[in-house]
Amino acid sequence: MVTVIIAAHGHLAPALIDSAAMIMGEQDGVVPVTFDPSEGPDDLLAKYEAAAEGETLLLVDFFGGSPYNAAARFAAAREDTDIVTGVSLAMLIEVLGKRRGSADVAKLVATAKKAGAAGVRVFSEVYTKPTATVAEDDEGDEL
Repeated sequence: MVTVIIAAHGHLAPALIDSAAMIMGEQDGVVPVTFDPSEGPDDLLAKYEAAAEGETLLLVDFFGGSPYNAAARFAAAREDTDIVTGVSLAMLIEVLGKRRGSADVAKLVATAKKAGAAGVRVFSEVYTKPTATVAEDDEGDEL
C-alpha cells in the first residue's frame, strides 16, 4: 500500500488527518509531517525519510514552500515517490478512498489532482435562486 505523507507549515497536517479520520476512519500508512518555525529543510527531509515505506505520495500545502522544497529533494532521489501540492480535506478523502484498492502512486496522483481542482467551488456560480411562484389557495385560485 502506498504511504501517504501530509506535510504543511505549522500543524495543518495532523489536523487534516484527524478530520479525514472522522469521515473515513483511522488509516494506516498516513503520516503527518509538521514544519515549525525552529526547523529547516534538513529536518523535513529527515521526517520524510523516517515516514516513507515503499511507494510514497507526498501531499503538501503549497508549491515553493519549505515542505514542498524538501519533498522535491526527497522525491528526486526515489523513483517510487511523487508530490502533489494544494492539499485539502477533499483531496485527502479522495486519495484515501482510491488507496483502499490497489492504486499505485501514479493513480493516486491523478486522483489528488482531479479532487483538488474539483474541490474549488464558488457559491455564486453554483447557486440558483428559487423562482417566485404565484400563491394559490386550497381551491387553486390565485391569491
